[in-house]
Amino acid sequence: MTEGTTSAAAEGGDTLTRLEQEGEIAADYLEGLLDIADLDGDIDMDVEADRAAVSIISDSGGRDLQKLVGRDGEVLEALQELTRLAVHRETGDRSRLMLDIAGFRAQKRTELAQIGAKAADEVKASGQPVKLDPMTPFERKVVHDAVAAAGLRSESEGEEPQRFVVVLPA
Repeated sequence: MTEGTTSAAAEGGDTLTRLEQEGEIAADYLEGLLDIADLDGDIDMDVEADRAAVSIISDSGGRDLQKLVGRDGEVLEALQELTRLAVHRETGDRSRLMLDIAGFRAQKRTELAQIGAKAADEVKASGQPVKLDPMTPFERKVVHDAVAAAGLRSESEGEEPQRFVVVLPA
């Protein structure tokens, strides 16, 4: 290995270690939250796409965990931000950690990918741009990825919370 290769490998290892540490801090924070709320849930940690990913899952079907998801994932979004702040407090670094509860984000990701693919098909057929409904940053990212996978491009327009995706012809 050359010096540059060794350095890149060490940097990649450092990044993985840092993301695993973020996951551990987040898991500890979320375990405390589950204890306070008297909710049962198992915590699963992973690293996906250069960010720590933490999931709270339940053996009992996750009915209690739905309280932590809230309407349209609003509580989940807030808990993700609180968890990111807890990680920031411990590490001093900004976290891009993703939190999923009871499979809500995984299911949402599938639905959004279908919306992005359908919009791409519509644009390919008509040759006209398609504007989608306002979405959260997470939702827009999933749609952008689906549109790119379909061979088209997309842009976000508008101001939060009314920011939306526009799928454009090739």
